[in-house]
Amino acid sequence: MQKSLDGRTVLVTGANGGLGEQFIIQALERGAAKVYAAARSPRRWDDARVHPLALDITDRVAVADAVATAADVDLLINNAGIAPANDSISGPEDELRRIFDTNFFGTLRSANAFAPVLASHGGGTILNILSAAARLPLSTGYAVSKAAMWSATNSLRFQLQGQKTQVVGLLVGMVDTPMSSRWEVPKVSAASVVTQAYDGIAEGSLEILADEAARDLKSMLNMKGEEFYPMLHEQFASFKP
Repeated sequence: MQKSLDGRTVLVTGANGGLGEQFIIQALERGAAKVYAAARSPRRWDDARVHPLALDITDRVAVADAVATAADVDLLINNAGIAPANDSISGPEDELRRIFDTNFFGTLRSANAFAPVLASHGGGTILNILSAAARLPLSTGYAVSKAAMWSATNSLRFQLQGQKTQVVGLLVGMVDTPMSSRWEVPKVSAASVVTQAYDGIAEGSLEILADEAARDLKSMLNMKGEEFYPMLHEQFASFKP
């Protein structure tokens, strides 16, 4: 049985496709009163409850405008992110900055900007879409930026507990979306990830592990570093971003 979102007003960043599109669809199925579908170039939606919203989370002015427009939001889903091809921490610094501007600074900017809005509605919820890559020794700006956002998510939870905001981190491995199309590896469906996300929010979860990869990594965190990291290095030695 699906957990309800009756009466809630949801804002989803990166809403045009992949996970974002599923967050919109399932929010409507669960009875959300209004859904803001935020993207740099918003698309049209057939349901009157969906309100397209132009939003580039790397742009301070755009984020401030979004807060003014969507002042009724009580569930913020920070889904926007980038994972460029040939990404490497030893690559051009400008490219690493571009990744961090979206995956870390942009996501954090969105969370901080909407925090007062959520407080005005009793606390509300922030869901940050992270990645199992945050716990892997991958030499990519994407993995490092998601690790930084995982830490920031935990810090936001502590910072916003006084206003009763539920801050949730979602970790998942490869999801079958356009972003992951260049990798021929097992993937989970976007629909299954979003179902677990919304169920977790309803259950009051603080961390959602949305596939076996994320759950396996969590279960191994008590291993000694001398065992854990060599094992992961061996498993991912051939990984090419």
